[in-house]
Amino acid sequence: MGELPDSHSYGDSGANSLVNTARAVGGLSLKNLRRFGLGNIANIEGVEPVDNAIASWGKMAEVSPGKDSISGHWELMGCPLSSPFPTYNKGFPEEIIKEFESAIGRNVLGNRPASGTEIIEELGTEHIRTGCPIVYTSADSVFQIAAHEDIIPVEELYRMCEIARSLLKYPNHVARVIARPFVGKPGAFKRTERRKDFALEPPDKTLLDALTEEGMKAITVGKIHDLFSSRGISRVIVAKSNDRAMHETLEFVRGAEEYDFLFVNLIDFDMTWGHRRDFCSYAGGLEQFDRWLDDFIPLLPEGTLLIITSDHGCDPTFKGSDHTREYVPLLAKIIGRDTGRALGVRESFSDVAATVAEHLGVDFHRGESFLSELVAGEGREI
Repeated sequence: MGELPDSHSYGDSGANSLVNTARAVGGLSLKNLRRFGLGNIANIEGVEPVDNAIASWGKMAEVSPGKDSISGHWELMGCPLSSPFPTYNKGFPEEIIKEFESAIGRNVLGNRPASGTEIIEELGTEHIRTGCPIVYTSADSVFQIAAHEDIIPVEELYRMCEIARSLLKYPNHVARVIARPFVGKPGAFKRTERRKDFALEPPDKTLLDALTEEGMKAITVGKIHDLFSSRGISRVIVAKSNDRAMHETLEFVRGAEEYDFLFVNLIDFDMTWGHRRDFCSYAGGLEQFDRWLDDFIPLLPEGTLLIITSDHGCDPTFKGSDHTREYVPLLAKIIGRDTGRALGVRESFSDVAATVAEHLGVDFHRGESFLSELVAGEGREI
């Protein structure tokens, strides 16, 4: 939802995922999100502001350094970072690579920042010939290992990632080691949905931990369990695409299982469309999500707190292929209350954790709760 004040330090001046996407496609059709007040946050082509929004609206700044999924998710759950994860714009130090090669019994290819699809296309043939895995990184704190499923079986690739995770300790404590399996032939390689993330555990207590301590059930859909090493999560529903995550979410909510907190991640905005700068599909995904709300919202019992937000920017119209350092949109409502107000510019994603904790009656005070603003009081300026 627009560049943060320090975005220039990340090379992201001018990034604005939603506004730029809407402009690039000649406007978005987002009936439900417009009624929620999305167009009240910024000038989004096709999403006009409304005077009688049925949800409350605002945007949030990220206090954690960086612009990656793990720091964004951790901060949403009340665990912001005070110092950045290490990144490697020239590839990983030789001593790390040699130790990794010795541990897996193979040499590696690559070892530089790259787009995943591009480096697989470039080095995939040599990988098939030699059996050497492809190691690469990005602007994020990640150690990524790509391998063809016919050359290095997926379970063996996961084992390599576990080895890398065990070796990458402070000061080389990358946020995530990521398995990137692919299939196909030269000129037609394709990454599969068997990606797996091996993340550091959060360094401090999160809302998920607090809920568990209170005997509450936290359910996650998507890749969220990977980002928290499954800590504090009662049940994991794996979904490796937007379609699957939305389907599984509907099926879960329609079911009889009781839960206290449902945390859903729609990965395609990042992995499939954002990084590949496919703004047309990104726009289509936004409109698909908006239509999905027609089915989802009626399933929620009165009194349910619904929050729609993001963990970082990934402007599909921007230069390069990395995440973008941005504010994130904030839409929130209590089902059964159809009067919204401005929530202003929040100082931290942790305000989400504080609000959910207050709503569920859990003693967890990280960030500033906006729960009272959803039910009473005056709005803030955006």
